[in-house]
Amino acid sequence: MAERHGAPEQAVAGKSHGGPGGNYKVILYEMENFQGKRCELSAECPNLTDSLLEKVGSIQVESGPWLAFECRAFRGEQFVLEKGDYPRWDAWSNSHHSDSLLSLRPLRVVGWL
Repeated sequence: MAERHGAPEQAVAGKSHGGPGGNYKVILYEMENFQGKRCELSAECPNLTDSLLEKVGSIQVESGPWLAFECRAFRGEQFVLEKGDYPRWDAWSNSHHSDSLLSLRPLRVVGWL
């Protein structure tokens, strides 16, 4: 049997999804409460601290949902972030292992067959 490479599609239900071909947009801030350096994403980013930000202190999800990871390359604990404001790390995480997220990607909706 051939091994499939790449990430499997994720399925979610909810009102905030981008839908098939939908738009995804998130604004990341380096500091809590939407302060400091910021960047906007509309596609996945396997390493947010590589050149974009030193850390992620707060997030505004304009359209989504998004799947956030505590480690680079979409690894570690995962968090689903739906449309809304996340002013501090503990607004989206109960993690005691780290204090930021390091990778992020849109959570694509898969239709029922």
